[in-house]
Amino acid sequence: MLSTAYSPWFLLLCLAVGAGYAALLYSARAPWSRGVNYALAALRFVVVSFLCYLLLAPFVQTRTTHTEQPTVVLAVDNSQSIKLFTPAPALGQLTAGLPQLAATLRDKGFRVETRTLTQAEAAPDSLRFTASRTDLGRLLADSREANADRNLAAVVLATDGLVNQGQQPQPGESSVPIFGVALGDSIAKKDLRLTDLRYNRVAFSGNKFPLEVEVSYEGYAGGAATVEVREGGRVLQSRVVALPTGRQLVRTAFQLLAPAPGRRRYEVRVRPQAGEFTTLNNARTAFIDVVKGKLRVLLAGAAPHPDLKALRAAILANDNFDLTLAVAGVGAPLPASATFDVAVLHQLPARGGLGQELLARVRAARVPVLYVLGAQSDLGAYNQLNTGLAVQPRGTQTDEVTPLINPGFSRFSFDEETRRRFAAYPPAPVPFGDLRLSGGTEAALWQQVGRLPTQKPLLAISGAAAPVRTATLLAENTWQWRLTEAAAHQDRPEAYDRLIGRTLQLLTQNANRKRLDVYPTQDAFGTEDDVTLAAETYNAVFERIYDQKITLTLTDSTRRPVRSVGFSSAADGAPLHLGALPAGTYRYQARATLGGQPQTASGELLVQNQPLEAQETRADLRLLRQLSERSGGHLYYPSQLDQLAQAIEKANFKPVISSEEDLKELINIKWLFFALLALLGAEWATRKYQGGV
Repeated sequence: MLSTAYSPWFLLLCLAVGAGYAALLYSARAPWSRGVNYALAALRFVVVSFLCYLLLAPFVQTRTTHTEQPTVVLAVDNSQSIKLFTPAPALGQLTAGLPQLAATLRDKGFRVETRTLTQAEAAPDSLRFTASRTDLGRLLADSREANADRNLAAVVLATDGLVNQGQQPQPGESSVPIFGVALGDSIAKKDLRLTDLRYNRVAFSGNKFPLEVEVSYEGYAGGAATVEVREGGRVLQSRVVALPTGRQLVRTAFQLLAPAPGRRRYEVRVRPQAGEFTTLNNARTAFIDVVKGKLRVLLAGAAPHPDLKALRAAILANDNFDLTLAVAGVGAPLPASATFDVAVLHQLPARGGLGQELLARVRAARVPVLYVLGAQSDLGAYNQLNTGLAVQPRGTQTDEVTPLINPGFSRFSFDEETRRRFAAYPPAPVPFGDLRLSGGTEAALWQQVGRLPTQKPLLAISGAAAPVRTATLLAENTWQWRLTEAAAHQDRPEAYDRLIGRTLQLLTQNANRKRLDVYPTQDAFGTEDDVTLAAETYNAVFERIYDQKITLTLTDSTRRPVRSVGFSSAADGAPLHLGALPAGTYRYQARATLGGQPQTASGELLVQNQPLEAQETRADLRLLRQLSERSGGHLYYPSQLDQLAQAIEKANFKPVISSEEDLKELINIKWLFFALLALLGAEWATRKYQGGV
C-alpha cells in the first residue's frame, strides 16, 4: 500500500511537471523518427514525474500475516524410578506409543515438542530413563518458558508423580491444560527404606555424638530390622529395631565416639530381608568433621594488674579460646589437673621469685608462651629462657613508646584501620637498653618514641623452628591502649583484641599444619553431577589469601591417575570444576607454595549412584490427577495414548493469527534507484545511437 503525507492532488502536479519537462525537451524537431521521439518523451515523463513524487516523501505500508499452529509439549519424566518401578508392559506401551502420539498430533496440524528432565529437545523414540533426580516443577516451568512466544496449547506430562528435587508443582497454577500419563506403580511394594539421617556435621574429638536413623517399611509390620553403622567396612554398632504394626516409620539413635580430628565417613545400612523389592534404598552415608576442642589459654600474673583485665577481655573476645586466670598469691592455686595449650605470663618471671610455681608449671608443660614484660619482670631470669630476645636494660630507665607496624613482617597482616588505631594509642613504658633478636625471631611491632620511629622490637615472635614457640610484648600498661580504643570506637577495641588473638593463634599453630585446604563442595556426588572442589589458602595465622597457584592430582581407588589440573584460589570463591565422574571413591592431592613454604592437602571424594530414585517405590498418582483435572486436562494411562490424541483433537485448540505492519520510505528502496538509473541510461543511449546528445 503506497501512501504519502501530502494531499493526493499533489500527484497531478508531479505528472504535470513531468509532462511539461518532456514536452519542452522533445517538442522540437529531432534527427530521429516520431516513434522514437515519443518513446524518449515517455521515458523522461516517467523519470521526472517519479522524482517529483519522491519529494512528497511517499512510503510503502506492508502487512504480513502469520499463522501459529498450536503447540503440544510432551514432557517426559525420564528418571530412574520410571524404569525401576513401572511394569514392563506399561513402559513398553509408553515408549512405543509416544512416537505414534507425536506423529498423530503433527498430522492434525499441531507443533509437537518433546522435553525430558535432562534434555530440552528430545526425540520421543530415543528415551532413556537414566536421570538420577526428579524435578517436575522445573520440567513444567521450562516447558512454559521455552514456549512463551508460541501458541502453547497443552502439556502431556508422563510421570509417576514422585518429586525428590526442587519444588513440587502446585495443582491449578498451570495456564494451559495438563494431560497426565500415569507411570510407575501405585501398589505398595514389600520394602525396607532408610529414609533419613540426622546428625551434627561437626563433633569434638573424644566426645560422643548422636546419629539418628529413620527407617520406613512396607510389608514387614510386626517384624524387626537390623540397622548397622559402618566405617571403612568395619561394623561400629548394630541394633535390632522393632517394626510395629499400624505404623510405617520408626526411628532409632546411635551414640558414636568421635575419634581423632579429621573428616569421617560413616555408612548406615538396613540389612536386606527376604522378599524385599529393592535394596537400593537400604543405605545412606553420613559425613562428620571431627575437630579439636577450644584452645585452652592460661593467663597468669605475678600480681594483680589492670593489664590482666585488658588481656582477659581480649582473649574472651575470641570464641575459640577457653580462659583460665591465675595470679600468684591470690585466690585458689591452679589445680594440678588443669591443662592448657598456650600461656600468657604477665611480668613472669618476676623479681623476688613471685609466681615461680606458675612459671615452673608452664615450662614443664612446654606450651607456647606470650611474655608481657613490666616493672616487676626479672629481666635476667627472662634472658635465660631462650625466647629469641635478649634485653640488656640500662638501670631502671624506660622509654614511652607507641606501636609501629613492621612492614617486613608477613606471618600475619595489619590493615590500614589497625595502623590508624595504633597511632592513636597513648605511650606505654618499655625497658630502655639494648634489645637483640636471635634464632629467627622477628619483630611484628617496632617501638615509636614520640614521632621518632625506631627498629627496636616492641612485639617479638620466635621463629617456627624454635623448640617452644614464644612471643614477647615489652610494654606495660597496655590496658590504656584498649581503654582508649574502646572509648574512641564505640566500645569496640578490635585492633587490640585482634593483636592479642592473632599472636596466640600464631603461637599455637603447628609448624606442620597445612595452610592449604582443598575439599569437595558436597558430601557425595552423583554420577551425573559436576564434581567441584573448593580451595582455601591462608597465611601463617590463617588469614585468607587469594590467587595462589595450586596443582591437583586426582586418582581412583586403584591409585591410577584420573586427572591432573592447575588452578588458583579465587577471591570470588569459584570452585574447581572436574565434570562428571564414574561412581567410585577418588583420592586427590593438591600442592601449592605459600609464603615460600610448600603446602599439600589431600582428601577423598565419593561419587555414587545415589539412590534418590529408589527411596520411594509407590507412584504418587494423586498429585498427577490433581495437576490434570485442575488445569482442564485429564489423566490417562500408557494404554490410552490413542484416546489422549483424540481428546487433544476434540479440545479444538485454535491457531493464533498475528499480523505485522511495516512502513518503509520509498526513497530508501535501493532497487528503485537502479530502475531510475536504467531508464535514464536507456534514454541517453537511444539519443546517442540516433545521433543526438
